[in-house]
Amino acid sequence: MGAAHKLPTSLDLISVPIYAMKGNPFDDRLAMEQSSLHLADHGQLKPFDTAAETNDPFLVEAHAAFRDLVLRPGFSCVGAKAAFNDETYAFGAYPRLGSAESTAGLCRDLCHFSQTKLMTDNEYATFIAVFREPRTIDPIGFEQLLWRQLEGLHEAEAKHFSWDTSVSPDPKDARFSFSFAGRAFYVIGMHDQSSRRARTYPWPALVFNPHKQFERLRTDGKWRRMQRTIRAREMVLQGSVNPMLNDFGKRSEARQYSGRAVPEDWTPPVSKCPFGH
Repeated sequence: MGAAHKLPTSLDLISVPIYAMKGNPFDDRLAMEQSSLHLADHGQLKPFDTAAETNDPFLVEAHAAFRDLVLRPGFSCVGAKAAFNDETYAFGAYPRLGSAESTAGLCRDLCHFSQTKLMTDNEYATFIAVFREPRTIDPIGFEQLLWRQLEGLHEAEAKHFSWDTSVSPDPKDARFSFSFAGRAFYVIGMHDQSSRRARTYPWPALVFNPHKQFERLRTDGKWRRMQRTIRAREMVLQGSVNPMLNDFGKRSEARQYSGRAVPEDWTPPVSKCPFGH
């Protein structure tokens, strides 16, 4: 986040090259078929490249629903509002949360996003991945699929990238943050049965927020003011503040990803110990 910049348009960003690597390592056939990266442009979406789907009715419907949610006057996350008002967000639609098809397409798109000026040069930037299925899901089932998806992303990218050294790869560590393509992300899960109104959305969704943005907010002295604003809005919207929220470095943010209130002995619900230790 940091100092203000002149915001590039989505059309400018379509031609932004990939930095710090030669090409995209996730350009296999399945990834190309499932790629869905789009950028905001005057309230609509423009494809990042010609491989992306351009006439997908679900993509259009899901994007309109997300814009409606975020731009409502009472929505609590002012960072998301800024990203949508300034059009510094990317958006993609994928088949099923946690599936091989979704993992392939999301790997390609998140890798592209992680290397663009959209992410590195803007005050607020975010990538939203929405999934067609499962259409409805309970909080525990969603949490399981969320972590299956993150595990799949990590397994695919580990052969190409190292974990972002500014954060820990251990979900039990207070300095943990998810890493993809060498960059740390804070992940927000959303679904139709979330207990938090700000996270209630008709389809499963994962929102990837660059971790460095939060660090820049803290350095600039903006984080506390933003935090107070969000919590005041949460009290109006929900009647309570999300009990899972903690500052980075005090408790693992992994507990916050699904939006579900979890017990003290919580660990990620995956078949094996995730990521590195």
